[in-house]
Amino acid sequence: MSAPASGPRLDPEVASLLRRDPAGLVAAVAQQHDTGEVLMVAWMDDEALRRTLTTGRATYWSRSREEYWAKGETSGHRQWVREVRLDCDGDALLLLVDQEGPACHTGERSCFHRPLEVQRAAVR
Repeated sequence: MSAPASGPRLDPEVASLLRRDPAGLVAAVAQQHDTGEVLMVAWMDDEALRRTLTTGRATYWSRSREEYWAKGETSGHRQWVREVRLDCDGDALLLLVDQEGPACHTGERSCFHRPLEVQRAAVR
């Protein structure tokens, strides 16, 4: 799952800011840049982040398929990256994107389309 032995690598200054999980991954949240709508969560390693930063297309690491995937590669529902932000701990990325079509593999606009009931605490 690491970057290819030869070829470009993620900028070492950027790489030093990341706090990866034991598998070498960082959570990546995709958010529609103009509406603030949270679209999906995926995973990135150094190579996926490098590809994203250098192409402007959101590229992730698929844990189930164990391969890189550029969002929309097969569906046509691409994510064009406007900005990438790193959280204060270095363990999560926020991608501000321009989403073409639905973001979710189910065909929904957002992967967060299933609300759960919240019990409200009594007000004092």
